[in-house]
Amino acid sequence: MCAVASIDAVGTLTEMLRIESVSGAEHALALWLVDVLDGAGFEARVDAAGNVIATWGGGPACTALVGHLDTAPGRIEVRRDGHVLYGRGSVDAKGPLLAAMLAVMRQPRRGVRGFMLVAAVEEETTSRGAHHLATTLPAPDELIILEPSGWDAITVGYKGSVRVRWSHEQESGHGAGRAASAADHAFEFVRRLQDWAHGFNRDRSVFECLDVRVINCEAGGDGLADRASVDVGMRLPPRCDAVALLDTVRSAAAGGELRIGDIDLPVRTSRTSALSPGQHAALQAEDGDVGPQRAGSRLGMSRAGLRSRRFEPRSHGP
Repeated sequence: MCAVASIDAVGTLTEMLRIESVSGAEHALALWLVDVLDGAGFEARVDAAGNVIATWGGGPACTALVGHLDTAPGRIEVRRDGHVLYGRGSVDAKGPLLAAMLAVMRQPRRGVRGFMLVAAVEEETTSRGAHHLATTLPAPDELIILEPSGWDAITVGYKGSVRVRWSHEQESGHGAGRAASAADHAFEFVRRLQDWAHGFNRDRSVFECLDVRVINCEAGGDGLADRASVDVGMRLPPRCDAVALLDTVRSAAAGGELRIGDIDLPVRTSRTSALSPGQHAALQAEDGDVGPQRAGSRLGMSRAGLRSRRFEPRSHGP
């Protein structure tokens, strides 16, 4: 192995946290990161979608490590308390991105394997960056998704996702009347979905359950019309029939206007993937209590639409 290039890991991550990169506003961090990567010996660029793509070495085989630049909204003071560094994105997922960068820098440039480090945009919302990658980059030989799993765990599955919006408008009624309001109809729509999910989830493990959650709801009127809308997010386990689910959603809409977003199908990879031995051996060498995990992530293996040529994808993010 070659020596690690000179880089202050804590200082670099601290600066990454200080540069705000809420989903949809990642450009400043992308430009800064390209400079850092270039200085560390990578060949880095920003693609048409705003993703950062950096390469290291150029062997016949390629391992891609894919993380994301963006964070959820909300400020968290960047501060260090002993060995703990706080800040928005420190765990999800600027920390894993930096860990991957340092790991790649330990690899020989002229070996049989090249590496591609990717930091995608809008993972927390639309996954626009990941979808762009899936249509513009050749499939790597191996794919590791940089999502938080704990340093000594490996994620082997992701739930899928779909988001729907139900809306309804009706004539306003008197508050003392018996007619249901538009908001009442919205609540009933959600209840029908949650009741169906409750039946589906009976005797299933957490990862095998269908999650139905209200993301946003609005209701009101102008005295003449009564309006309501509700956004519902659903996380799909591997054995959920997406076609049957959408039929249920349409049936539950019961006269309301329904808009269904893109569906990202769930993914489960084998616990005995060809990537497993090397990953497990490396973690065990550091006294890690390795245990495969299963979790949900919008970037993940499902929403990204990314696949590798030879091995099933895995996820690891210290």
